[in-house]
Amino acid sequence: MRKARIFLMLGIWVAILPYLGFPYSWKNILFTISGLILIYLSYIVYSESKITEKKERTSDNFSENSDFYKN
Repeated sequence: MRKARIFLMLGIWVAILPYLGFPYSWKNILFTISGLILIYLSYIVYSESKITEKKERTSDNFSENSDFYKN
């Protein structure tokens, strides 16, 4: 949930940045830093999703039915 909030705040920041009246050189630097933060957070979310996906895939696909041998 925390990462989702950071994505939301970063999106709002990028949306209002052109209208804040910064000089062009500052604006370019701020957009670059915001983009790098966005890339870093996206990579972290992607790697965590791969880890959870790998954990979910390692389940038992075949199991014996214990009721079968009771007859």
